[in-house]
Amino acid sequence: MAALAPGARLGLAAPSRRAFVARTPIPRARPAACACAAHRVTVLPGDGIGPEITAVALSVLEAAGQAEGETFTFTEALIGGAAYDATGDPYPDATYRACADSDAVLLAAIGGYKWDSLPSASKPETGLLRLRSSLNAFANLRPAKVIPELADASSLKREVLEGVDLLIVRELVGGIYFGQPRGFGERDGEKVGFSTDIYSESEVERIAHVAFKAARTRSRRLTSVDKANVLEVSQLWREVVTRVGAEYPDVELSHMYVDNAAMQLIRNPRSFDTLVTSNLFGDILSDEAAMLTGSLGMLPSASISNDGPGVFEPVHGSAPDIAGQDKANPLAMVLSAALMCRHGLGIPAVAGRLEAAVAAVLASGVRTGDIAQPGKQTIGCKAMGRALLEALAAPVAA
Repeated sequence: MAALAPGARLGLAAPSRRAFVARTPIPRARPAACACAAHRVTVLPGDGIGPEITAVALSVLEAAGQAEGETFTFTEALIGGAAYDATGDPYPDATYRACADSDAVLLAAIGGYKWDSLPSASKPETGLLRLRSSLNAFANLRPAKVIPELADASSLKREVLEGVDLLIVRELVGGIYFGQPRGFGERDGEKVGFSTDIYSESEVERIAHVAFKAARTRSRRLTSVDKANVLEVSQLWREVVTRVGAEYPDVELSHMYVDNAAMQLIRNPRSFDTLVTSNLFGDILSDEAAMLTGSLGMLPSASISNDGPGVFEPVHGSAPDIAGQDKANPLAMVLSAALMCRHGLGIPAVAGRLEAAVAAVLASGVRTGDIAQPGKQTIGCKAMGRALLEALAAPVAA
């Protein structure tokens, strides 16, 4: 299979039905790609700091698009706790329809202490799982690249971090988060809880193809992470990934147990380039990798579908403790918009402008509190947005 060219989309295999998919897909009439057509983006601000970082990202995205002759149509919809408060459903049908009829979905953050005591079906996190499943956004791409200016913001030594540039490909709509049966019961006179970690061959095959193709665009090294020494589901995972690897003789494939991978991410993160793993393991490892960069507030992610819009979101959470205080770091949201432009909308020039603006602002020394060194002056979310707009407006060096 061909490598992913800049601005191109990953060619993905056929979807499978999951437990949370309960809606009939909307027939999609996608506009032909041309500079005159506005890109339709459904925006999900969500909860906590979500609305604050969304406002910054949209203003910067519009400015970058204008510089390249690209326009956007934004449709805002509810998800998570905000959706539950307004409708009693963390993923209302109106939100599904808006997302399914768009070219891409830009999501900020969901959840918060306020909704922790809700039944599982009503929790904001369930709304997020249903969003990903309903759009068949099964391939999650989470880059973690250490920016030299931020190396000292990490808890690890600079010499361990310098040169780290890795990509985690996480299967997103299968595994233990979606497997059935799940729930609570009674055994030997006491309450028990149970979840099922299950994957089919086709599910592993399609995420493996995505990972191998992604590795081809990088250093052609792929590490598959599992727990095949004790878990049957991981034994199947390793068997299928190995089989798919035979189709990519130009990519070096290795396997690693998840506990060792977690250790090596801290001990020698430069040893990794592209990793592929299951939903649960990817959730944990990607958050660990985020701290290599110094802050969750710096990492974007892309969740790619093969028959509809992708979902683009920062890795960090909703940070309810600082919501509404103008303390949030909007950079991961802006970089998520860049991923959306590059992999969801096919406008890499706009993505490049967004990424360059973030790099310029960081090079100038501007920092929000989460990425600042102790004792250094910090700015808020809105001021960071203004700094990004100024960077976009600055003349490009010849």
